[in-house]
Amino acid sequence: MTIKHALISVSDKTGIIDLAKKLIQYDITILSTGGTAKLLSEAEISVTEVSDYTGFPEMLDGRVKTLHPKIHAGILARDDLSAHQEALDKASIPNIELVIVNLYPFRQTIAKQNCSLNDAIENIDIGGPTMVRAAAKNYTKVAVVTDPQDYSLLCEELAANQGSISLATRFELAKKAFTHTAAYDSAISNYLTALDTDYRHKDFPDSLNLNFNIAQHLRYGENPHQKAAFYRDETITPGSLANYQQLQGKELSYNNIADTDAAWECVKTFDSPACVIVKHANPCGVAIAETTLRAYQLAFATDPTSAFGGIIAFNRIINADTVEAILKQFVEVIIAPEITQEAQQLLLQKNNIRVLILPLQNGHHHYDLKRIGGGILVQTPDILNITVADLKIVTKIKPTAQQLEDLLFCMASCKIC
Repeated sequence: MTIKHALISVSDKTGIIDLAKKLIQYDITILSTGGTAKLLSEAEISVTEVSDYTGFPEMLDGRVKTLHPKIHAGILARDDLSAHQEALDKASIPNIELVIVNLYPFRQTIAKQNCSLNDAIENIDIGGPTMVRAAAKNYTKVAVVTDPQDYSLLCEELAANQGSISLATRFELAKKAFTHTAAYDSAISNYLTALDTDYRHKDFPDSLNLNFNIAQHLRYGENPHQKAAFYRDETITPGSLANYQQLQGKELSYNNIADTDAAWECVKTFDSPACVIVKHANPCGVAIAETTLRAYQLAFATDPTSAFGGIIAFNRIINADTVEAILKQFVEVIIAPEITQEAQQLLLQKNNIRVLILPLQNGHHHYDLKRIGGGILVQTPDILNITVADLKIVTKIKPTAQQLEDLLFCMASCKIC
C-alpha cells in the first residue's frame, strides 16, 4: 500500500516536524488542521489545511474541523470494493492512506489542581477519536499512528518498503489505536461519573474503567498449572514496582513480582535505613538501623529459615559490604533505590539473582483493588503513618519512649500483612 495522502492532526507536536519532512521525501501530500498546519508551514513544509481541502472552514471555536465526508470517506473507503472507489471518484475524494493523530490532553487537564468541569469538557476530543477509529477500522488500507514513539517505526517502514507500510505493521498500529481511544474514553467516564448532580467530586466513580498494558508473559502463575502475565497500569505511579529496572538475573516470576511488591511497599514506609525480607507474601524479617548492612543483619536474624529464597528490599543505596553478607544466603530478588558499582560486580558471582533498582519516590495509586468473585473491592490507599502525636495513652502504666518507638515500628511493618 503506497501512501499518497497523509492527514496530520496532533495535540502533542513532539517530533512532528521531522516526521513531516520524511513524508515529503516520499512525495506524500500532507493535510493538516489549524495549529499543526501552521507549525508545519512555519517550518517550510508543504501542507494543505483541512479547511481548504474540504472547502468548509473550521467552526464553533474549532469543535468542528475534520467531521466532513471528504475526510472520513477518504479514510473509510474499502479497497476491495469497487463501489467504494467509484463513489470516491464520483465525489472527487482521494484516498487517505496515513492518519497521524493524537488527542486533546484530557488526562493532563483533569490532573491540574484547579481544573474546572468546563476545562475538562473542552478537552474532550471529538474529531480526533473519530479519525483514529475510522483509520484503525480500515487498517487494511490505512496506517494510523497515535504515539510519537512510533514515528521512528513509521519512517523505517517507509524506507524499507519504498513509501509503503506493511499490512502486519498496519494491524499492530490499529490495535494500538483502538487501545488508545478506549483508554481515553475510560478517563472521561471515570472523571465524569465521579461527579455528583451538583458537580462535586465523589470518592468513587459510578463506573470504574481500568486500563493495563501487558509487560511480560510469565512462565506460570502462583502454581505451575496456572498461566500468568504481568500488566502495567497505563498511568504508572512514581515509585511503584512497575517502574523497576532489572540489572541482572532471570525473569521475574508471578510470585517474585507479588512478593517484591510487598517488600517494596513495606520498606518505603520507613525514614531510617531499612531492610525488609518477604517470603510467601509476608515479611519474615523487618529492621531499621544506622546502615543498610546492620538493617539486613537484623532482618535476617529475625527468621533465617524463612528468609531462605526470599525477597530482600532496601530503602537506601546498598554497598559491597551489604552484598557480601547477602551472598552467604540463597536469595531470589534484591531491590533497592541504587546499588554501587562495586556491589554490582560482587552480585555477578551469582548472576541468577534478580537485581532490581527503583528510585525511592513518593507516589500512591489512586485506588487499591482486590479481586473477588464477580467484582472488585476498591479503597483509597493506606498512606497513613501513625506518629506518637496520634496516640492516646489510656493505661495507668505509661509506655516508655523506646516502647512507643517499637510500637510504631511494628504498626508500620504490619501495614502490608
